[in-house]
Amino acid sequence: MPPTDRKTLTDRTTLSRDEIETGTQLAPKFDADGLVPAIATDADSGEVLMLAYMNAEALERTLATGEAHYWSRSRGELWHKGATSGQVQKIVELRVDCDQDTILIRVRPQGDGGCCHVGFRTCFFRVADGEGALTRDQDPL
Repeated sequence: MPPTDRKTLTDRTTLSRDEIETGTQLAPKFDADGLVPAIATDADSGEVLMLAYMNAEALERTLATGEAHYWSRSRGELWHKGATSGQVQKIVELRVDCDQDTILIRVRPQGDGGCCHVGFRTCFFRVADGEGALTRDQDPL
């Protein structure tokens, strides 16, 4: 995805429902906190790596740089994924769902290939059984 310096988000209040659902303008539906969920998947394997949130600035920076930026709800700040860990996520493709209230990004993780802040390749490294017990299905990197 080539970097761009232009504004890429459209004010969705200026669009019809049809334009939002099937049109060609990026007009995300941010929640009351100004956030939209973003699911990151491995571009090659399709594995779900993480779920995070983007605000308008994070989405604009992601589109402009070709690297994933998120909004950290716990820290209350913009977060360039991998800036400190080296696990930068290079964007291969960014998609939105039909009503533009969820972002799906296909990424190529850099660094050690992981994305989870506790040391695993994916944030989804545990499986729940029918009684709610969790079992790890991967080892830390």
